[in-house]
Amino acid sequence: MSTHLVCSWLRQRLLVSATSLVLSSVVLGSSAVVIAAGTPLVGEPISPLPTLDSLQLDPKKIKLGERLFQDTRFSKDNSTACISCHNLDKGGADGRKNSIGVRQQLGTINTPTIFNSGLNFHQFWDGRSDSLEDQVDKVVHNPHELDMNWDDLVKILKSDANLVADFNAAYPQEGLQAANIQNALASYERSLLTPSRFDRHLLGDAKALDQDELKGYQLFKDYGCVACHQGVNVGGNMFQKFGVMDDYFAKRGSVTEADFGRFNVTKQEADKFVFKVPSLRNVALTAPYFHDGSTDTLNAAVDVMFRHQLGRTASDEDKRLIVKFLNTLTGENLGGKS
Repeated sequence: MSTHLVCSWLRQRLLVSATSLVLSSVVLGSSAVVIAAGTPLVGEPISPLPTLDSLQLDPKKIKLGERLFQDTRFSKDNSTACISCHNLDKGGADGRKNSIGVRQQLGTINTPTIFNSGLNFHQFWDGRSDSLEDQVDKVVHNPHELDMNWDDLVKILKSDANLVADFNAAYPQEGLQAANIQNALASYERSLLTPSRFDRHLLGDAKALDQDELKGYQLFKDYGCVACHQGVNVGGNMFQKFGVMDDYFAKRGSVTEADFGRFNVTKQEADKFVFKVPSLRNVALTAPYFHDGSTDTLNAAVDVMFRHQLGRTASDEDKRLIVKFLNTLTGENLGGKS
């Protein structure tokens, strides 16, 4: 049994065992445990999002980063900005199988959502960046995305007197320079939190979810989905092989370099087809799914997960209820507005 499979199996056993003992948040059939209104739940594998205030971000840097996020001067041909691939009106992604970058070049991998991305332990599907600042740097230099360099970009931006003044206000000692551009963008991206009805449920709102949604959440735990999709971001905190229980790539065929995932970073054979587990927050808004954008609907994506990651079968009704739960992870105030 591979290391990844052992890890997945252990996580699944431990979490399913734990969650079977913690049913205070669930009402199934005639069995019910009443929760006092406003009492946060304990022992759950998923945690509520932090508040924006708790992150202690500088409002000036957030505002500056929001402006930079929409600036097409970041791309070599002035065609592309961060928002081109991370549209806040499209779940923080772009709805495409592969994004379009500088000079209308087609990307090689599906764009993940920018929402709640500051809570991920690494950035990109292959985890090649351990911070949002480094992620910005890699996107700027990527020849298929922005194809720019810091010297040229800083020179271009410094010709904008208003922007220079804003940088001097937000960064009074250093002003407009590459590191501060990265930090301002990262500050804005960290502010893009999307609290949902499910967060209200975790915080003790007994009316936040209906009975089907509660059942769907319990099934999500019972089937072992929480083995990988847990924590504050319902994912985004571990690597996992795509196709633990059934070879996804053998069935799909036409393997590309992008399919090698983490291997492209580590060059370790065991990391082939391993990816950062994506966050499921706002998952109902971010089709198509998976790193290859191969699946168009959330129902179909759940089917793929059952077959390839869990190696289990589930009734259509159970899968319907799980999808109902997943819809409760959609933010109630999208676009970074709290």
